[in-house]
This record gives sequence, structure tokens and C-alpha cells, in this order.
Amino acid sequence: MEKKRKQYNFSIIVPCFNESLAVSKTAKEIFSTLNTWQENEDVQLGFELIFVNDGSTDDTSEKLSILHQDFENLEVIDSKINCGYGASLKKGILAAKYDSIVITDADGTYPNERIPELIKGLDINDMVIGARIGKNVQIPTLRRPVKWLLLQYARWMSKADIKDLNSGLRSMKKDQVLKFWNMLPNAFSFTSTITLSMHIGGLNVSYLPIDYHARIGSSSIKPIQDTLRFFSLVLRTVMYFKPLQIFGTTGLVMLAVAICVGITSKILIGEVPDVIAVSLFSTGSVFIGLGLLGDLINARRPNNNF
Repeated sequence: MEKKRKQYNFSIIVPCFNESLAVSKTAKEIFSTLNTWQENEDVQLGFELIFVNDGSTDDTSEKLSILHQDFENLEVIDSKINCGYGASLKKGILAAKYDSIVITDADGTYPNERIPELIKGLDINDMVIGARIGKNVQIPTLRRPVKWLLLQYARWMSKADIKDLNSGLRSMKKDQVLKFWNMLPNAFSFTSTITLSMHIGGLNVSYLPIDYHARIGSSSIKPIQDTLRFFSLVLRTVMYFKPLQIFGTTGLVMLAVAICVGITSKILIGEVPDVIAVSLFSTGSVFIGLGLLGDLINARRPNNNF
């Protein structure tokens, strides 16, 4: 009796903006990887490769048209205007016909030969992130300190063991992503948001160490603006899931400062400065109250996983 081959169905989404130098190489690389997987492991694959052209002004669109003719399972979504990295991913996810989703970039930075491992990881996880902690990680030196600081901040705020906050190579289950749909931004912070959301939401997230290559072509990332946005995003996301952690901690700090100010003033000048101490104490109490109220509302939210 012939052994039944294991079936994997998935959609691979590749957002691209002015990636004419790398888009053809990326597409061929992915198809080659999937063909090798089928041959070596005797699996049955049902898949689609969706390129989302985000208003490119070079000849990315023309190259995608050629690829669409050459490859049967390749689909193209064309946007006339640039809507953002997150918006492109959201368009691709909504258009995907399979529940297992893989995202990667078109610029040649990610090792797409690891895609089979990411897909197989969804057998026991809700999301598998390609963590850029391999032996060959080519992240510009000037960006490393900021990325490290952002990662430590995200770990501290979320209380999660995050290995890579915003990797663009990962697999995830569409039905789980849709639970956080209204929170997911249209900008680069999409990946950071879904990482934090799934971790704090109590879903199963695992990491696969990968290498990271130098990109082909120029980057559209704005270092200072995007870094500030990332820090704000972490705070906002944690506040959404754990309002008591943010408001409560801030309120307790204010109460502690109010008490210290009162005691210090009493010792040094013999009286308590009513305005400062009372203002801090009152504001701190309000913050704690807001945290408790937010936590109560959060606990009553339907389909709450946390």
C-alpha cells in the first residue's frame, strides 16, 4: 500500500516597493525551495505566492507581470499608490486562500530556503518567527544598538522572551492574525505589533534562528522616525492588553514620589507642600483607577485569550 504523503497548504505573501533588482530572483528562489522540498521529503504542497506591489515607481510591476505569466501559482496584487508595508501585508492576508500564511521580503535579505521549516512549525505553533540570530547576520552596525535597545524595551514591557521583534520572515495562522486585525498598522510596525499581540495574547510563538543578508537595492526605512514609532507602538500595544501594568505602575510611582516629597519636606522645612504632594497623590490614584477599570473591561472582552 502506497504511503500517503503529508499535505501542506499555505500562502506566501511578499510585499514589494521598488524592488525591481531583486523581485525575480526572490520569486525563483522560493519556487526552487518548494520544488526541492517536495522532491526530498515526499510531501504534497498546495500553495500560492502572492506579490503585493505597493505603488512601485520603477519597473517592479513589469517584472511581476512576466513572473505571473511564467509561474502558475504566482499572483500579483497591484496598488496604484504607496500604502505602506503593513497595508501590503494586510491586502495579501485577506486575499490568501489558505490559513497558513508565510511572509517574506522581496529584497533578498531573508533566507527563503527556511520557509519549509516555518510552515512545518505551524503544526504545533500559532506563529513561527525567523529570528535574525544566526551565524551570518548582516545588520548595519549603526542600527544594531537601537535594535538591541528596542528589543530589551519590548521584552521588559511585554514580559515575553522575544528573540526578534520585527523579523519580516515568519509563518502564522490566518485565523489567529485576524483576531488582532483592528490593531495591526499599515506601516512597518505591522510585524512588531503582531509579535507583541500574540505573545501577550497567550498564543504559541516559537523562533527559528536564521541568517540575514545584505539587501539588494536601497531601503525605504526611515531610521529615526520608524524607531520612535516602534517605541510608541510597544507602549500602545502593551497598554491595550495590560492596562493595569502601564497605568498601575505609573500610578504607584506617583504615589511613592508623593510620599517621599511629603516626608522629605516635613523633615527639611517642617511642613508638607500641599500642592505638589496632593497633586501627585491624586494623579497617581487616578492612574491606578484607570488601570483597574481598563483591566476589568479587558477581562470582559469576548474571545479574550489572555
